[in-house]
Amino acid sequence: MMNRRDLLKTGGLAALGLILPPLSGPDFFRRKLLAGSAGGGNKKMIFIFQRGGNDALNTVLPRGDVDYSTVNRPTLFINDNQAIDLGNGFAQLHPAMAPMMEVYNHSLLNGVPGPGNLAILHRVGYPQQSRSHFSAQHFWENGVPGDEQLDEGMLYRRFASTPGFTDLPFAGAFLDDSLPTALRGSTPLPAFPGTADYSFAGSFAEVEKFLGLLPSTPGGTDGRGLYGAYGGKPDMENGRYRDLLMPTGVKLGESVSVVQQALAQGPYVPENGAVYPTNTFGTQLSEIAMLMKRTPAQLLGVNIGGWDTHTFQGGTLGTHATILGSLAQGIQALSRDLQDQWQDVVVVTVSEFGRTSIENGSRGTDHGAASVMFVAGGAVQGGVYNCDPTTWEAGAMFTENDRYLAANTDFRVVFSEIFQQVFGDDPSMMEQFMPGYDAAAAANPGLFTPLGFLG
Repeated sequence: MMNRRDLLKTGGLAALGLILPPLSGPDFFRRKLLAGSAGGGNKKMIFIFQRGGNDALNTVLPRGDVDYSTVNRPTLFINDNQAIDLGNGFAQLHPAMAPMMEVYNHSLLNGVPGPGNLAILHRVGYPQQSRSHFSAQHFWENGVPGDEQLDEGMLYRRFASTPGFTDLPFAGAFLDDSLPTALRGSTPLPAFPGTADYSFAGSFAEVEKFLGLLPSTPGGTDGRGLYGAYGGKPDMENGRYRDLLMPTGVKLGESVSVVQQALAQGPYVPENGAVYPTNTFGTQLSEIAMLMKRTPAQLLGVNIGGWDTHTFQGGTLGTHATILGSLAQGIQALSRDLQDQWQDVVVVTVSEFGRTSIENGSRGTDHGAASVMFVAGGAVQGGVYNCDPTTWEAGAMFTENDRYLAANTDFRVVFSEIFQQVFGDDPSMMEQFMPGYDAAAAANPGLFTPLGFLG
């Protein structure tokens, strides 16, 4: 009889990322492939991490601040007539992000008819901001600034608390070579750069044959293939990690099968005139939209790199403008493509920190403090937050260490609003999702004042 290790070798598994996190052992025999969404409604999140540290001041320009000038930013400064007016008489958007205005526009915001479903959240961060890429990304993802040991993700904790989420055959995924901290937890979620990579060797029919069937009863001997091997009688009754490994193998098979069934429905064609960027990020966003429509996934994420702009960053043109354009086009495409689900979808972007307020000698910027987030979706109350005359004091660009833009809002209260207003979570759950939340809010009440971008 073929053992489990040989079985996986035979399958030519490309989806090894799923096996690494252990499964805590739910009653996996009750799962059904392509089941409906779990308890807690049909709300879904798309999580986009801008890795490298985005220059918030070159993304959302504080035009009303006299410090935003050619003196401080000689090659990065963007003229008033080149930037995009956001309607509040103070803030402007980088011209490369014009595609995103289709989501932002609203007659009450900037006088242009539109849905008003994009919130621009400036000056977001946390106290004692780390300027290390590794540490800062880790804190944004685990939800506990200062704790470098906690490897469980904030988003994982939130979604795993939803009844039925961990029982879904394909609850979510991250489209990358590795699973980020944000989605790590006791129940494995897969990571893969593309859906075609997440399979066993062979055709769809051959993969289905390899997966086989679960035993008719837990621990039974009448199963076949991978399901039979991992859902049947254990090889070693007292084997170490047996109770974790067995259901993880079944979870692997289920998730592969769901993704392959989604692909078997045929080539994906975006709807409503959606055009994704012609790069890896755009391809991955298109696949995320496909998975949103064809699977029960509730949490999907992706990285977009290139934000560590120490040299030759550029103003209206250049490396920063290029990736800003990709991000904007991607959000525009998602809003078009997912119109049928838009009321139930929230798209969230984050970056680990902002950049220095003064341009460096290499025509770029260095690691800073507060950054900017974008939140889009049918439930979003669009507008600019934390970048207007009432929230942007004189000298704001140098409020931290005389070099950086300090945060006005802690990122944890932003996610608290999303968790409560979009997903209906009780305020008392925030401490569970983000350990230390209550103490941080008590110590920094100003940073934890909700922005109200979800009505």
